[in-house]
Amino acid sequence: MMKRRTFLKTSLAAGFWLVLQKKTMINTVTGAVQASELGLTLIHEHMLVDFIGADQINPERWKRADVVVKMLPYLQTLRKLGVQTLIDCTPAYLGRDPLLLKELSEKSGIRILTNTGYYGASNDKYLPTHARTETADQLADRWVAEFESGIEGTGIRPAFLKIGVNPGPLSELHRKLITAAARTHKRTGLTICSHTGPYVPAFEQIEILKQEGVAPSAFVWVHAQGQNMVHYARAVREGAWVSLDGLDGKNVSQYVDTLLLMKENRFLHRTLLSHDAGWYDPAQPDGGSIGRDYTVLFNQLMPALNRKGFTKKDWKQMLVENPVKAFLNVKS
Repeated sequence: MMKRRTFLKTSLAAGFWLVLQKKTMINTVTGAVQASELGLTLIHEHMLVDFIGADQINPERWKRADVVVKMLPYLQTLRKLGVQTLIDCTPAYLGRDPLLLKELSEKSGIRILTNTGYYGASNDKYLPTHARTETADQLADRWVAEFESGIEGTGIRPAFLKIGVNPGPLSELHRKLITAAARTHKRTGLTICSHTGPYVPAFEQIEILKQEGVAPSAFVWVHAQGQNMVHYARAVREGAWVSLDGLDGKNVSQYVDTLLLMKENRFLHRTLLSHDAGWYDPAQPDGGSIGRDYTVLFNQLMPALNRKGFTKKDWKQMLVENPVKAFLNVKS
């Protein structure tokens, strides 16, 4: 018979392992995986977006089979380029469809992550009515429920929080969104990705997070491209993530300059990179045209930066190591 002391040691070790394992797992639309399995990751892309507004959106506006036919080839191309994980940033009430993403993931072999949270940018067009009347804690309860039980009965759990705010100083409604996100993070460990843009709302959100007891390392400053290096330096000092996620064929030279400065200033360890590419638009015939290419990073940006001294280590840091660190579910 196992001695009591041995049993306790074994039980404690097993319990510690389960806690440790949970902290190193990330939810994908096909189930949780070890964070180390994400591999080369595009941290901000879209498969489908519906701009009709929260008061009219309905999943019957698109047929999943048609979306799969149109979008699968793009994922297959990315797979050939070495992409192993894609983070889909389409939020609730803007066309988030976990079952669509699951089918695309299974057929392409690319892991896909989805989100919980509400998008307040674009003057609140994509916020449901209850987001205006409920408290921050009530909104957090909704988002935590999706994390614990899955999204809309699908059993698919979010890997991060996606919110959005307007470019200027935060409105009271948007302050509530970031407060709800902070409280959700404290209960789930989910990283907060906030569509933000300019630096003013970025740092206002970081201050609210700190007031709520959440470390800025849980915050991704989405659409940070085009801002001054002084503001990037401040964000990095705070511990936040600077996401340069609007790459396209027209701004490659700008990204080259910015990333060279990020490297020179030793900021690459807090830098995330993506296209914000896509997407199938249900309002357009056959989903419309894909407005932004998913491959500019590989076909244009990489060669340009490699010629200027970027190394495999630099790329591994931004595209493999940083996404793991940014999206691990670790509570503040």
